[in-house]
Amino acid sequence: MKFFSKKSSKKPDSVEEADEDADAAGFFSDSQPPSPTKSPTKSQSQSTSRSPSKREKGQRPGSPPPLSPRDQQPPQLQQQPSKPQPRSSRSFARQATESGASSSRRKKIDPDEHPLNLPPEQRKRLSALSASAMSGRNSMDVDKEPVNGATPSSPPPAQPQQQQQKPSAPSTSFTVPIPNGVDASATANGVADADVPTPPPHRSQPSSPVQTDAQQAESFKNEGNKFFKEKDFSRAIEYYTKAVVLQPDSATYLGNRAAAFMSANKYAEALDDCKRAAELDRFNAKILLRLARIYTSLGQPEEAMATFSRIQPPPSAKDMAPAKEMLHHIRAAQSALKDGTAASMVLYPLDQAERLIGGAPKPRKWQLMRGEAYLKMGDANSLGEVQSIAMALLRGNSQDPEALVLRGRALYAQGENDKAVAHFRKAISCDPEFKDAIKWLRVVTKLDRMKEEGNAEYKAQRWQSAIDKYTAALEIDPANKGTNSKLLQNRALCRIKLKQYDGAISDCEKAIALDPSYLKARKTKANALGQAERWEDAVREWKAIQEADPEDRTIAKEIRKAEIELKKSQRKDYYKILSIDKSADENQVKKAYRKLAIVHHPDKNPGDENAEARFKDISEAYETLSDPQKRARYDSGDDLVEGDMFGGGGGMGGGIDPDILFSMMGGGGPFGGGGGGGFGGGPSFNFNSGGQRSRGGGGFPSGFHYS
Repeated sequence: MKFFSKKSSKKPDSVEEADEDADAAGFFSDSQPPSPTKSPTKSQSQSTSRSPSKREKGQRPGSPPPLSPRDQQPPQLQQQPSKPQPRSSRSFARQATESGASSSRRKKIDPDEHPLNLPPEQRKRLSALSASAMSGRNSMDVDKEPVNGATPSSPPPAQPQQQQQKPSAPSTSFTVPIPNGVDASATANGVADADVPTPPPHRSQPSSPVQTDAQQAESFKNEGNKFFKEKDFSRAIEYYTKAVVLQPDSATYLGNRAAAFMSANKYAEALDDCKRAAELDRFNAKILLRLARIYTSLGQPEEAMATFSRIQPPPSAKDMAPAKEMLHHIRAAQSALKDGTAASMVLYPLDQAERLIGGAPKPRKWQLMRGEAYLKMGDANSLGEVQSIAMALLRGNSQDPEALVLRGRALYAQGENDKAVAHFRKAISCDPEFKDAIKWLRVVTKLDRMKEEGNAEYKAQRWQSAIDKYTAALEIDPANKGTNSKLLQNRALCRIKLKQYDGAISDCEKAIALDPSYLKARKTKANALGQAERWEDAVREWKAIQEADPEDRTIAKEIRKAEIELKKSQRKDYYKILSIDKSADENQVKKAYRKLAIVHHPDKNPGDENAEARFKDISEAYETLSDPQKRARYDSGDDLVEGDMFGGGGGMGGGIDPDILFSMMGGGGPFGGGGGGGFGGGPSFNFNSGGQRSRGGGGFPSGFHYS
């Protein structure tokens, strides 16, 4: 069809064909096969009147004027009237009724004429043809019958296969809009779709064959291998998972995904996949070797060695070396923990074993063993490590009874028994048959009960009964350093009350050995040292306490007091010289002095070189202790602070040298003859020594009468 091709430069023929209708019929038959459907008839007058006008309108300049229908016919035909023929005999091109006669109603269609210049009937046919052509191009409906209502005289000849597949020449189509929204493809010349046969189904190109699950899984595995080589393990796991979903019983796909999990440090997931793969393929050495390595990385050397034993032929020593070394270290730690050796003998093998697990988390069993070792150490830092381990385990599982007991024991060692009891009870609620929780709950409750009983006896000032209660409590759990140090300190206080200073000092030293940071026990020890008159040791202890706790201002006062007592201990102890207690009253002082003066007088001990010195000390003690003011200064140590031991009226005769006083007693020596010498004035003394009794101001101080 050349209706919409570029306008040709060839001029139309000046002589028209005789049979225009035949030409027109031939033109449309080339474009569209005939249809058995009847086309609607139109009056001859309309066809005659419209065709010439349209032709004239679209006629090119220079062409001869069209002849009238009557002039186009031969003379013999013009005179004969046309015989009407039946409607069914009319052909699609409305050919002449008689042979040799041409149609007078339609001219030959010019292929270069614009479609809008055609008659309306032809425009409709062109629109229907264009729509059918476009529809046929999409649906390949090559067998659709024509829609113009013409009945073909014979079926169209069959074309060869090559000719049917030959692409048609490109042409430009034009579709005239159909009013009232009627689609041209739906209606042609008034014929509805209901009268048009249904076109054959669309013919599509054959698609590629659908892959099976096994083929898709294999392609996913190959993609996973590519990402695994690129070290993109997350993508590799993704594609291996797709393969496993399609083929869940494939040991190869499970093993590949396990390897990717291992490379991504997801050993728990790798273990699950590898165990499934080993169940599916029990004798695959590669899968078993991978499973043993996973066990080693997870800190399960026993399971790893058992898996190595299943591999045939046996694996190399290099493959089994990490598992063997790990097993050796773990057994050493377990043995040290069981035998009660030093905690370092447990921690060191654990450290060595942890080096072999790579990037996997530390096994829970190993963490519990480490916590036990830190509990054995018992110091503040170690107990803090125990708390950290227990809390890490409880964050993973808050209902872990072993972790609850571990933290409860740490709290118990820190002296927080109430919190410890709460943890033990929670562990029992999680596992009523957990023996460790039951054991430690009983220990803590019994210890608390005995401690409270001892405290009650102490408050009642029943010192010995309190000592007995504290001693019984110490036997409940000898390994509990924190609580036992407090019990020892309490018992030391009771011993001080009973003036058992050595026992009190011993208890304090034991408490400090259990807990070196226990300052209260150190203070009790310093007080016990002072009570035992070991002031030099007391001063040293108080200064050490001040270094440990410089913020406590009361310690400075205790240090000053101990230093004064130390100086007092280094001077003459008048109470000790007179053999009296510090609480002795004035009468007791006088009696003691009179007794000692007679015994240690130089005249009574002529051959004793130290008798005179002893007598001088006795006299000094009496002078100080017999005067309330001097005694108060002596007891408080004020005389030491001022640096004047005998000044201010103290000492013998207000600071007079005792030798001078002895010389003042007479020419015969001390206590001889009259005179105003000797001790202070007062009544005379009668000594039954065979000598002359002197009266007046000589002799001992007043108030002493010997007969």
